[in-house]
Amino acid sequence: MSSSITSLPGTDGARINLRTSPEAKALIERAAALLGTTVSAFMLQHAYEAARQVVAANDTLILSQQAFAAFVATCENPPEPNAELRRLLAR
Repeated sequence: MSSSITSLPGTDGARINLRTSPEAKALIERAAALLGTTVSAFMLQHAYEAARQVVAANDTLILSQQAFAAFVATCENPPEPNAELRRLLAR
């Protein structure tokens, strides 16, 4: 593992508790030992990275060049508001 637990923000004592099967616990303990880290550090690093990836995937919008060009063109030259939009804004 290239990054260490000390590189994570906010490791100042907030707790997360969980329950697992004996098999999962043994596997996690073995993986942590193989990496020379604690179970807590191993779990935090991997959960944090997985969470970061999920949030990034949710927060990232990927457009084709054609869709991006259409988006920019619409932003630069927006259409006139239609009746439905006027009604909505009048609320």
